[in-house]
Amino acid sequence: MIFKREKKVSDEIPTSSMADIAFLLIIYFMVTVTFTATRGIDFALPKDDDNPPEIEKEESVLIEIMPGGNLMVDGSPKQLDQILDYLKPKLERNPLKPVIIRPDGNAPYGAMVDVFDELRQGVDQGVEVKNISVPTQREIDAFWF
Repeated sequence: MIFKREKKVSDEIPTSSMADIAFLLIIYFMVTVTFTATRGIDFALPKDDDNPPEIEKEESVLIEIMPGGNLMVDGSPKQLDQILDYLKPKLERNPLKPVIIRPDGNAPYGAMVDVFDELRQGVDQGVEVKNISVPTQREIDAFWF
């Protein structure tokens, strides 16, 4: 009786198609990846200036954002929806009156964005805030301390 010998199994890993698979994966990821640019918030930060213009404290409206997100407008506590009502008579007298947003270092970032959005959307309610300023830390140190 003759027995057939089984074919000998190769102990090598077939790598001939690995390059093809690698190129297919590269092409797949190149085609499927989306390139997005983070747009962020559209407002201009003040430039660092050694000689910033001096603004009298009485001529501006100061909105302070406290660490808990509470708002102080010219030293009195206000809610976010009360800011435009407070600003309306002041801006009627002087439409270019500067409004300074001064967030505390521990204030939530979203609170500053909410205040900024509220001021920008005031046009819809008849209150256009043309001069919004977010001072740099150097300006804060120079003016408030």
